[in-house]
Amino acid sequence: MIRSPPNVSEIWAIGDANGRGAFTHTSYNDHEIVAANLFDGDHRSVADRITAYGLFIDPPLGRARERSETQGFMKIIIDAQSERILGVAILGIGGDEIIHSVLDVMYADASYTVIQRAMHIHPTVSELIPNMLGELEPFN
Repeated sequence: MIRSPPNVSEIWAIGDANGRGAFTHTSYNDHEIVAANLFDGDHRSVADRITAYGLFIDPPLGRARERSETQGFMKIIIDAQSERILGVAILGIGGDEIIHSVLDVMYADASYTVIQRAMHIHPTVSELIPNMLGELEPFN
């Protein structure tokens, strides 16, 4: 739940006021959590949220090879034992859109192999994610 100040019932803080991410998407998610708690009896909480950020600039800082561009990067961290995705960073054209396919796997608490083995439409930037996952290397 989103409450402020702590331990005061019936007082809810969303958006910039709760200190949980000053972004439109986090504020909107705050509203969804409050509404679910108040009207649906669903005990959702910001503690369950996976932090996600997007940087929207023009022109993009990096681009994907799929679009005949060669600059940019995708990095992902996987727990070797559980095969769960711990974090990902995508810098390049379409990164703000394709990050959602990774977020969905993270929310499902599923193995990275779910997205690695999925068929992605060609030509798209998202099809580069399974390629990246096929080239994982141990982190020392």
